[in-house]
Formats: sequence, C-alpha cells, structure tokens
Amino acid sequence: MRFLSKGALALMVMLLAVALTVPALAADEPAFKRYPQTVDAPFVKAMVDGKTKGYLYDARPYQKKYLKGHIPGAISLPATQFDKDVGKLPKDKAALVVFYCGGLKCALSHKAAFKAQALGYTNIKVYDEGYPQWKKLYGVGVVGPDPVAKAAPAFKAFPVIVEAAAVKPVVDGKEVGLVIDARPKAKKYDKGHIPGALSLPTSQFDKMKGLLPANKKALIIFYCDGLKCALSHKAAYKAQAMGYTNVKVFAKGYPEWKKVYGAGVAAAAAPQAAKQAQGSLKPGKEEGSVDIAFFQETMAKNPGSIYVIDVRDPGEYKAGAIKGSKNIPVDKLEKTLDQLPQDKPVVFVCGTGARSGEAYYMVKDKRPAMTDVYYVDGEITFNADGTFKVAPPK
Repeated sequence: MRFLSKGALALMVMLLAVALTVPALAADEPAFKRYPQTVDAPFVKAMVDGKTKGYLYDARPYQKKYLKGHIPGAISLPATQFDKDVGKLPKDKAALVVFYCGGLKCALSHKAAFKAQALGYTNIKVYDEGYPQWKKLYGVGVVGPDPVAKAAPAFKAFPVIVEAAAVKPVVDGKEVGLVIDARPKAKKYDKGHIPGALSLPTSQFDKMKGLLPANKKALIIFYCDGLKCALSHKAAYKAQAMGYTNVKVFAKGYPEWKKVYGAGVAAAAAPQAAKQAQGSLKPGKEEGSVDIAFFQETMAKNPGSIYVIDVRDPGEYKAGAIKGSKNIPVDKLEKTLDQLPQDKPVVFVCGTGARSGEAYYMVKDKRPAMTDVYYVDGEITFNADGTFKVAPPK
C-alpha cells in the first residue's frame, strides 16, 4: 500500500476544505445578477402592517400578474416599464424601497432594484421569495388595481381634450367630423365601439393613414380605452404632424361612452371558418396561454412545428434554454415585432410566465393581425442541454 507524502496530503486537505466552503451551483440557480440586499416575509409583513415605514413595489407585469393578486399596499412598477413609470418612486431617495416579483427564479425585482440604485436611492431591498411565498404564508393578498392607479399617466397627453358630450353630436350627425377608435381592432373595436367610429389602430396608423379625410381642417376625435390609454394621444400627435389642425382626444374613451350612452356597437360575428383559423394550438386556462401538456408533447414529437421565443435576458438564456428557441428579451421585443413569423404558431417562454405573458399582450396590442400567438403560463426549468421541465404556476 502506497502512502501520500506530507505535501500531497496537505494539498488534498486544502482542496477539500475549499470544496466544502464553496457551495455547489444548483442546477436551477438563476443566471442573473442578484441584488445583494434582501429581506424576508416578516420584514415585508411589518411594512404591510404599518410597523415599518417604506414603499413596496411589485416588479411583475401589471395585467398578467399584479391585477390577479399582489401584496397589500404594493405599488405596481413592472421592471420592463421601469423607465416609463419611474415617477412612482418616492421623492426621498433615502426612503426604504422594497421590490418583489415571482420568487427566487424571477429576475424582475433584482433588475428594478439595480435601476433604482442607479437613480441614487440608498435604502433598497429585494424580497426575493416574492409573491409565491407571501401567498403561501399570508394568503392571496389583494386582487385588483394599483393603489396609485389615479396617478398621472406616464405618456405625453394631447393638449386638446373633449368630453363625451362633445363626441355625441358627431355621432348623431349634428356636427361634421370623424370619430376614430385607436384601439386594436380584433381585441377591442370588434367587441364594442362608439357608433360610427372608424377603426384605425395606432399600431397600424402609418399603414392606414390614407383613411383620414383629405380636408386637413376637418374635425377628428380620437379615443381609446380611458385615461390610462396612450393610443389615442399618440394617434392625435401623428395626425397633427401630418398637418391636421382640428384634432381632439376623447381621453376618457370607450369606458366613459359605455357609462354615459351604453355599450355602443359590436362588429358582426366572424364566420365560423375564420374563427376556426384563429389559433392552432390547444389553449390553456389563462387567456393566450398554451396547454402545458400539449406544449411539452409537441416539443417532444414535432418541435419544428412551433416557433419558440425566449423573452428572458441573454445571461439567463445562455445558461440554459429550450433547444431551437430564439432569444428576444421582452424589453427588446417591441422593436422586432414586425420580424415575427406568421407561418407557424409563436410561443413565448420565460422562467415564471410573467415576461412571456407580457410579450403575448404586447403582440396582441401591437400586431393584432397575428392570431397564432401563445405563452407558457408556468414555471420552466431550463437545462444547459436544451431540455426543460414545466410546472404549473404558483
């Protein structure tokens, strides 16, 4: 039997000590930069109960996640909309600011924290266990809108605003003018619009601007989905830039019209054949989602039949991704929407279903003509070899 020399033995002992002190990187360790200052659920509970003063922010997408349940008192500040909604942060940069999102695999709260730090905030924390743990410990929380929802919209409002009473004479033919619905046609206009309104979605404005009247002095009133909707304001500025001089915005939009005058007009039902042509994958429980089991089976048997877009950050994608998927981070997606294919279904994926859900709604808003679009509403574990596992959302 051979014995190791004292030097070799000492080296082995040293290497073993190092191995024991450095924890192994877990297979599902998130591949994003984590904010160093974190807090636990009791800390957040003290904020919710008013025992600790501070500001709590939900970094998840507003429509897909926040509205369906959030920690009481939390303000919606989606990380992907951070620069637009930065006015929601407190003026006092020394105030306690806590971000959270969808748990340990969610990068959104960490990204928001680093952005706040870059703005000069000095007392930032991340509740990294996030909403899944809160729900487990304290219940669903609050379902509904942002407590600061009445804050000023984070877009440039058109200066000439009218009320519903000014739109009614145009609708009744007592005043000459054109009322334009700036919302997506299939998702909004077809389901209900102001009588006589022309559908001219802002996302299609440049292609459809020929529908505007030849007379640049004609009255044009744009509307969309209420005070928080920017589409009518954007369209009004575009018309103004074309030389139209009598442009106005019905800022309270279709919700106000319904409240004052009723539901308006819905488009005629689409032919059955057209309905069947919309969407070729088996839908999941949530709007726009794909059935998880169907998605997994399709990717196993015929992966080339689906165009998978991973909307996570490049670092996360590099650490592990679905084989054959393409990486387009959600904050870069809007600029590349016109490049999305329409020859096969598009399925968005991310780690928790938050960013992929946001991508789905972005496409439906900006490219309403695309009907074969889905997202995976679940927690995906991405492996370096291209394989993956999907668990139901928490």
